Amino acid sequence: MLKTLMAQIKEYKKDSLKTPAYMILEVIMETFIPLLMASIVDNGVEKGDIHHIYKMGAIMVVMAAIGLFAGIMGGKYGAKASAGFAKNLRNAMYENIQTFSFSNIDKFSTAGLVTRMTTDVTNIQNAYQMILRMCMRAPASLICALIMAYFINAKIATVYLVAVLFLGGILFAIIKKTMKYFDTVFRKYDELNASVQENVTGIRVVKAFVREDYETSRFHAASSNVYRMFVKAESLIAFNAPVMQFTVYACILGISYLGAKMIVSSTLTTGELMSLLTYCMNILMSLMMLSMVFVMVTLSIASGERIAEVLNEKADLTNPKDADTVVPDGSIEFEHVSFGYQKEKEKAVLTDINLTIHSGETIGIIGGTGSAKTSLVNLISRLYDVTEGCVKVGGKDVRGYDLETLRNEVAVVLQKNVLFSGTILENLRWGDKNATREECEYACRLACADEFIQKMPDKYDTYIEQGGSNVSGGQKQRLCIARALLKKPKILVLDDSTSAVDTATDAKIREAFAKEIPGTTKLIIAQRISSIQNADKIIVMDDGKVNGFGTHEELLASNEIYRDVYGSQMGGSGDFDENGGEL
Repeated sequence: MLKTLMAQIKEYKKDSLKTPAYMILEVIMETFIPLLMASIVDNGVEKGDIHHIYKMGAIMVVMAAIGLFAGIMGGKYGAKASAGFAKNLRNAMYENIQTFSFSNIDKFSTAGLVTRMTTDVTNIQNAYQMILRMCMRAPASLICALIMAYFINAKIATVYLVAVLFLGGILFAIIKKTMKYFDTVFRKYDELNASVQENVTGIRVVKAFVREDYETSRFHAASSNVYRMFVKAESLIAFNAPVMQFTVYACILGISYLGAKMIVSSTLTTGELMSLLTYCMNILMSLMMLSMVFVMVTLSIASGERIAEVLNEKADLTNPKDADTVVPDGSIEFEHVSFGYQKEKEKAVLTDINLTIHSGETIGIIGGTGSAKTSLVNLISRLYDVTEGCVKVGGKDVRGYDLETLRNEVAVVLQKNVLFSGTILENLRWGDKNATREECEYACRLACADEFIQKMPDKYDTYIEQGGSNVSGGQKQRLCIARALLKKPKILVLDDSTSAVDTATDAKIREAFAKEIPGTTKLIIAQRISSIQNADKIIVMDDGKVNGFGTHEELLASNEIYRDVYGSQMGGSGDFDENGGEL
């Protein structure tokens, strides 16, 4: 974990080295000031030497100025190094997430990734700044003060040693107890973020079913869990202050008692006693700072491990050496393909799939809920890799292609349509960032989207809200189809992408495809047989296997499942499953 995180310091290494250097310089200046104060009292005030007082005073002012400058510079470079480190961690995580395949993404929850990139990174940033500043300053101050105290009077300095051991033991016990709570609290943060994300994403459903009170109670439960964990941890940390105060006052009493006796016996001067009391505060404040550092580091260990998980996760779909950068045509072959999300054979989603699809063909895909229709088409653009067998596009195994090349030639309109905040044109140009306005309008005419865009006040410059919340489901589907067409792909996959479109518009889209992009291989997953009955061939999926493959007429004559679906839809139910479920 440490190696993974430290690799992200990068250009902030110099700032990370300057910070502790300035901190040590500040400590050195602070350490010598009490000695100068003792000299002023013993050699200036008591002897009436005003020249000595002025001289030592001037040196103290210079040392204080140097210490102040060092403290300011340490703070400046510490802030720069920690903020830069946090920036690099966020960038590295985000960049790594962009390389993830679907199977990599499946390992993390959305809420968990958000927590890692916000709360966890902030914890690491705070801890790193404290390590650079306090973790160098506190031990250096402690060691220097102890050395000076022993140099002045070894007997009285023994009081410091006892206080250090006592306070160190108490702080160690507190930190050990709080670690368990801080390890738990971030899992509770994930639950909190998940609650917020689900509620905001599904706010329309929440209001439609009048479930605001239920969602509020869910959030309160998640928030209360975080609250309880922090209260337990902070309650233990709160013991720092009274233990610290007790130790400080005990030390002051002990030193004052022993120092007074030594002054009476002339073995200690008044100035030296004053210096010892100052070093007492330095030593105990250093311990207090160290305790704060350890608490923050303890808090950040859990965060660091979670960040390292994301950074160490490597994409399981990578480009091969000498990858092919040209897809010859839109032909597709499945050769003894088996696939499982968990990789174990007994959990296979697809089993022994054998299909040959010629370039330019229109293929319909139909099947019941959970029959693995989407899993089948996801293998074509290599969103997942097969477990067994191979998938070929243009006569070549998809694993031999450059991923960007392959996915530019295989446009997929996913089952869950997503639009981003921005204008309609900006959304369309996700398909081709260099597409002209005319090309965007042509793609929208093919997808039957132009007709509703022209009725909007700003037409193609109309702003789309986040998630496409200001357009209907059918409009969103047509915009997503147009976006895919702008890629000018050799293969177009429509994964139930016209389910929210009326049958007349669905027919217009299919007719436009047949006339305008005849050379593109089209795979259409549909709920309605009317959407695919004119396809060149139809695949009937059942329980992860191909149950039938042929034309509409062939399947009506030979495939019982297809015949039952056709009969139920023509009879008026319009659903694949007997219980009215989704196809």
